[in-house]
Amino acid sequence: MERTFLMIKPDAVQRNLIGEIISRIEKKGLKLVGGKFMQVPMELAEKHYSEHEGKPFYDKLISFITSAPVFAMVVEGENAVAVSRKIIGSTNPSEAAPGTIRGDYGLNLGRNIIHGSDSTESAQREVKLWFTSSEIADYKEPREDWLYE
Repeated sequence: MERTFLMIKPDAVQRNLIGEIISRIEKKGLKLVGGKFMQVPMELAEKHYSEHEGKPFYDKLISFITSAPVFAMVVEGENAVAVSRKIIGSTNPSEAAPGTIRGDYGLNLGRNIIHGSDSTESAQREVKLWFTSSEIADYKEPREDWLYE
């Protein structure tokens, strides 16, 4: 099974959307295998968003992601990266389809509710950056027999 990294951002945490977002992820069939509620240290934020360093929005992004707690998680499932990206919706909430997390709850590009790894390579890098192996559970849910052929 594939794993991916998701982060419920400060805007969603402050709007009390953690439970709703996790519920949508689980209802889609993805399994939560790691999760932590945390204040993001500056160093971690800078490493996570290093690809954007030097871009006009970088400082504002770092400031935002470290401004309040986030809920970081690792989810697992068949095609977890693609499936999670589909239910998250377009990066810009104004372009996200209704029924997606960003389409339903996102307000603008700077307050787009959730981060999701955009590729399997990014997922592997981000999972390792945010979680130790001991923070990720390896278990089987009874429903898995009903989800996958």
